[in-house]
Amino acid sequence: MTESVQPIDSVWDALEGSPAEAENMRIRSCLMMAIREFISSRNLTQSQAARLFKVTQPRISELQRGKINLFSIDRLILMLVQAGWRVDVTVSSTSNMVTSGANNR
Repeated sequence: MTESVQPIDSVWDALEGSPAEAENMRIRSCLMMAIREFISSRNLTQSQAARLFKVTQPRISELQRGKINLFSIDRLILMLVQAGWRVDVTVSSTSNMVTSGANNR
């Protein structure tokens, strides 16, 4: 007997217990990637990034190592705003997808 395999929309759908948890992780992942890309594109040290984002250097280290479970959506948005970015959120009911993006002012 064979089992049918259902396709998944994202890795978070496979890892998390509910669609809401998966969406929360996807949004946090997007925000963390935006911060990491910003740090990398500016060649900032962790100490410089910490001052810019108004957090400690160990927090930047955790972010750089992908410790997603240590960061809330609120905290990540606050970090981006501290650095002069604006976060835009788009909610779509047709596909049940929420997308977020970070834009430098």
